[in-house]
Amino acid sequence: MFTGIVEDLGEVEAVEHEGDSARIHVRSATVAEDAHVGDSIAVNGVCLTVTSLIGSPPRGFTADVMGETLRLTSLRGIGPGTKVNLERSVKVTDRLGGHLVQGHVDGTGTIVSRDGETVRISLPRDTGKYVVHKGSVTVDGISLTVSAISDDSAVSDGWFEVSLIPETLKRTTLGGKQPGDPVNLEADVIAKYVEKLLGGAQ
Repeated sequence: MFTGIVEDLGEVEAVEHEGDSARIHVRSATVAEDAHVGDSIAVNGVCLTVTSLIGSPPRGFTADVMGETLRLTSLRGIGPGTKVNLERSVKVTDRLGGHLVQGHVDGTGTIVSRDGETVRISLPRDTGKYVVHKGSVTVDGISLTVSAISDDSAVSDGWFEVSLIPETLKRTTLGGKQPGDPVNLEADVIAKYVEKLLGGAQ
């Protein structure tokens, strides 16, 4: 479980393709300093398991990415030099600075436009039905508040907007994302539970 508060902007050092899966090497002394093999780290919002540590003291880690994850997330497009948002799993004693994030990506959107600190992102219908104005959404692992949303996002592909503070622009990948770039989206899990309890999900 994560909170969507990015701890470090890491960098992909290498990608080893193994059939339809891959092993990625990520540089970040911040998240690797107390990491252990088997720990969970969110990479651009995707929960991955540490398979090894790089260096001593560790300056990074490796993680395996399954074919299904590559197919369904923007991780399929990463390569050496790609910047990635990183967050270690939350401790039960930590403050919940963002919202409850599982690291299970619901789908990908695309940056539609940027206007100052406001970013508009396409919203697939399957994810859009869980996203509401002023609610929480995770974009590339970043917990954000929805500042505007298209009226028909629950029944067709739409869009939503987020307003980014300078600190988010400086410390995360969203500072450099441009129109056309893909982003990973995760809706608030509470909305999914409510739908299930009300009989709306099969």
